[in-house]
Amino acid sequence: MSSPASQATLSGTPVVPGIQVGPAVWPAPRPVADTDAPEVEEGEREAEVARYEAAAETVTRRLKERSEVADGVAAEVLAATAGLATDRGLRKAVTSRIGKGTPADVAVAEATEEFAQMFKQVGGVMAERVTDLKDLRDRVIAEVQGAEEPGIPTPDEPSVLLADDLAPADTAGLDVERVIALATELGGPTSHTAIIARQMGLPCVVAVDGLGDIASGTMVLVDGTGGTVEIEPDMDEAQRRVREARQAQEAVDSWTGPCATSDGHAVGLLANVQDSGAAERAAESVAEGIGLFRTELCFLEQDTEPTVDEQAAIYSGVLAAFPDDAKVVVRTLDAGSDKPLKFAGLPDEPNPSLGVRGLRIAEAEPDLLLHQLDGIKAAAERTGTSPWVMAPMVGTVEEARGFAEKVRERGLTPGVMVEIPATALLAEQILAEVEFFSIGTNDLTQYVMAADRMSAELASLTDPWQPAVLQLVARTASAGTAAGKSVGVCGEAAADPLLAVVLVGLGIATLSAAPAALPAVGAKLGTVDLATCRAAAEAALVTTSPAEARAAVRDVLATAESPAA
Repeated sequence: MSSPASQATLSGTPVVPGIQVGPAVWPAPRPVADTDAPEVEEGEREAEVARYEAAAETVTRRLKERSEVADGVAAEVLAATAGLATDRGLRKAVTSRIGKGTPADVAVAEATEEFAQMFKQVGGVMAERVTDLKDLRDRVIAEVQGAEEPGIPTPDEPSVLLADDLAPADTAGLDVERVIALATELGGPTSHTAIIARQMGLPCVVAVDGLGDIASGTMVLVDGTGGTVEIEPDMDEAQRRVREARQAQEAVDSWTGPCATSDGHAVGLLANVQDSGAAERAAESVAEGIGLFRTELCFLEQDTEPTVDEQAAIYSGVLAAFPDDAKVVVRTLDAGSDKPLKFAGLPDEPNPSLGVRGLRIAEAEPDLLLHQLDGIKAAAERTGTSPWVMAPMVGTVEEARGFAEKVRERGLTPGVMVEIPATALLAEQILAEVEFFSIGTNDLTQYVMAADRMSAELASLTDPWQPAVLQLVARTASAGTAAGKSVGVCGEAAADPLLAVVLVGLGIATLSAAPAALPAVGAKLGTVDLATCRAAAEAALVTTSPAEARAAVRDVLATAESPAA
């Protein structure tokens, strides 16, 4: 790596606020397949296949074990990556090559490249899985070669981790005492790396152009609020900024709720969870309930559909984590696309992110939805709770009406996710059929801007501060206010304290995010009154870019905090 200019400042997309300074460290080099190795003799090919399969099973087991002790999205993506390791198509592509004499490590590399190109051509959510796929490749190759498992180094002193990109298996295992900030050259604000960094509370900037020129050991300052990486900063100034950021963080850490603006306007702070363990940990945090229970993780590793009783047992553990009167929102299966169900018989599609996913699965497999709703009903009866139930990928009034009927038949409260632009544009009509909305800003942003969330080149487009996204959120929230029905946000936008001010000003009633992100949101909202939130929202809505929107909101807040105001 060449040395960049002294004290240069690189710009990227801010993801997790905070400031840290330290020496740069890069992940260790990934293993490389030995393409010069001789062809495997015919009599040894069966043993070579067995060597590959044993390696794949070992990697799968490790990923599953890590997913079981991880929280939130980290658990979800680790489980999904483990699912890639067991993909029949990928394994067949590898073993077919070995059967023709290709060494196992080379066969893994070649098959992975074939599938990576397929994923890129499909685009959308599948393109996001390329980083996970290549991480899986490296782990299997290392195991085949008998080498140490690749991953993140453990530095001797608190350091800033730089990378082209980071796979969930890496970010989920970070030692936050040694790795104090993240910056990547690729990725977007809703990529898996960004989401997990936010969950861990690590200052993070993504899509940083020129990051690769920074040598290991170079002192760098990561400003996760401003979205910059400063090279060889003035250390006295850097330490002052770090101290101020730490003091601000201490104020956040001491915040215990409940969440309200400074003039007493209540805002519901809820947690995103995927199982009972995560729900129990969320109940120990400042979260007042659950805004998003991702039920699909209960299904991903199943060869057959779980019975109603099996589902009820899983759901009961989540519902029982909070008091009976707490708000708990259960999302029905958001499967399909990058989260296939082995037993659903989903079609192979040229663009799965725009295909049969979410509620659309119920058209071909109606019993899957009915059985799930029966399981939720049974869990509600067992726990004496009244969960709200919402469907993902709803785009028409008819879909909302049909789903709501099935939910009400079971005595539950129906709602839908707002993640398709059509849902926001028809907010009044669709909200007439259901009792609440939850805006999934990750997918909504991707669909509004027609941009892959993992594309570094398009990172500015996949920013939830995009004016077009804010306009649709405003329209949806206005429809909820007019109808007297709750509209929440459960995408990563809810974890951004500055954006939370705008969302509340737009009329959003609840914010749901990873539990670790909630104190910063609650503390920020407690410093502003509702009028300031509305002024911030108005200022953001008339801007023409994410950077302009952020700057306009900061100006509003600075004016409100001024003694002369």
